[in-house]
Amino acid sequence: MKKIVDPLLKWYVQNKRLLPWRKDKNPYHVWVSEIMLQQTRIEAVIDYYYHFMDKLPTITSLANCNHDKLLKLWEGLGYYNRARNLQKAAQIIVEKYKGKFPQSYEQILALPGIGEYTASAIASICFSLKEATVDGNVLRVYMRLNNCYDDISNPKVKKKVREKLISIMPDDSGNFNQSLMELGETICIPNGIPKCDICPIQNYCKAFSKKTYLELPVKSIKKEKAEEFYTILLFIYQNKVAICRRNESGLLHNLWQFSCFSGHMKLSQVKEYLNTNHIEYQKIKKSIHYTHIFTHKKWNMDSYIIFLTNTNNIRNVEWVTLEELEKIYALPGAFQPFKKAMIEEMINDDEA
Repeated sequence: MKKIVDPLLKWYVQNKRLLPWRKDKNPYHVWVSEIMLQQTRIEAVIDYYYHFMDKLPTITSLANCNHDKLLKLWEGLGYYNRARNLQKAAQIIVEKYKGKFPQSYEQILALPGIGEYTASAIASICFSLKEATVDGNVLRVYMRLNNCYDDISNPKVKKKVREKLISIMPDDSGNFNQSLMELGETICIPNGIPKCDICPIQNYCKAFSKKTYLELPVKSIKKEKAEEFYTILLFIYQNKVAICRRNESGLLHNLWQFSCFSGHMKLSQVKEYLNTNHIEYQKIKKSIHYTHIFTHKKWNMDSYIIFLTNTNNIRNVEWVTLEELEKIYALPGAFQPFKKAMIEEMINDDEA
């Protein structure tokens, strides 16, 4: 393993992608990028990163940001608790560390929303501490290098890999960690045949010599996601649409949504609901079906677009224009397809 250090560092310096958060070693920049990159592709993050930094250029501005504005900046990235924890951590940094990012691994790890991987990335890249970043890319590289069939879903395996990487960590720990991640993202890829012909550490890779790279890494099969069924009612009145807050706990808590009901409702059931609650409507139309995949759940959703004749008996909602919905209110990805379908229907209704 020690033999991979020098060729990896040399390769990384010559071939690394020019990403905005790599322009300096500002821990705020590295931190925000690492949180954004969790479960999101680099290509998708870049524009979000630029926009976020334009609006919130410092830790203090993040700490003081209006909650709804913060969630709107995060809209489309998903996993909104990441944004909430970013702000909680920023507030701690302002209060406890006078706005200066803490420089020890233990202090960084103690901040809300920062786990072992992110703490190691910040500590090594920004402060040259010899901490190892172990994510899926690094695990894949390590397992193929060593032709190791240990289950990477096992926390003990991840701990072992981290300890081994720390034991060979050079002084240039930040670049070494990034070189392993870069190699996993661009060369030792997860899907399809890895690009072994241009790998800088091919000579040291046991999986390459044994031609076992497509078998590695080994990962236990995930449990099947629990499926839930919902009906979305899209209320429209005079070019405004109804949105409401989700509960203050649970999945997507405290975010905005369209009116959402458990179970799949038939058109006759929707009409019965409207009539029972004395909600007067001009037109009702079955809209799109959409399935949204979360980490542990699957939402299976039907929807109906309802043009109202008045807003009487529509309670606990905010009536907003499409422009306000676009600029002010954070709508989770689970509801974005319904917004698109509703806009198309409103345009068609205006043209009719």
